[in-house]
Amino acid sequence: MFLADLHMHSTFSDGKLSIPELVDLYGQRGFGAIAITDHLCEDQTFLGKAAGYLKQTLTRATWPLYIEILRSEAERAWHQYRMVVIPGFELTKNSVSNHRSAHILAIGATEFMPANDDVLMLARQVRAQGALAIAAHPVSTRKVEKQTFHLWDRREELRAEFDAWEVASGPYIFDEVRESKLPVVASSDLHAPIQMTSWKTVFECERSQGAIMDAIRKQRLSYTFYRDPAGDREVVKNDDVTHAAFPLGSRYRADHLGNVAGA
Repeated sequence: MFLADLHMHSTFSDGKLSIPELVDLYGQRGFGAIAITDHLCEDQTFLGKAAGYLKQTLTRATWPLYIEILRSEAERAWHQYRMVVIPGFELTKNSVSNHRSAHILAIGATEFMPANDDVLMLARQVRAQGALAIAAHPVSTRKVEKQTFHLWDRREELRAEFDAWEVASGPYIFDEVRESKLPVVASSDLHAPIQMTSWKTVFECERSQGAIMDAIRKQRLSYTFYRDPAGDREVVKNDDVTHAAFPLGSRYRADHLGNVAGA
């Protein structure tokens, strides 16, 4: 059994840590797998162009270096921590309207692709690479921030086009997704170390990219709340991971945890 976090950002987009720093952050805490998913924004819209100007998105120019660093850090992560690093990105379609905004995680993707098409075509293009298409924070994140409701508004149409939907992001569980019977994963959407305390996905498969992706497709996983041990107790190694008070299967203890675990 091992913990995984499948949604995080580095300095290649709007994260605070470099890719090597992310590897060490998770590796030193005994995680079995991570997916690094920097933003890849539209390049034909005002907001997308603004992200490019501010260097908060992957571009064709930065892509080769991004993939090369991911490859080299994946090798180091395995040798140093026995942790799998899965390449990916977050197709980012932002709009003034929350109901026109959508983010799609491409887990296992290694080929650059523009984010300009309709979300249906984008999901199909991701899967055509052999990667997973995952709906990122498709409902309210329970925070005061820009929301991305477009995928959820079209969930019946898109049900068969996505491999999973985020059932939790950061410290919040999404009841709507949990009750929808859609396939799920739980991740942090980490941009800075302070966000380590969050919901994570738990796997019992082999530690390999292929096995992890297959477990997501077949929903052979669970999710749990992880409280970052740094600062108040010794950092754990390997499979001795820190969980919340209640081990979770595919459901959580709502009567004890509430929506924000530990609240």
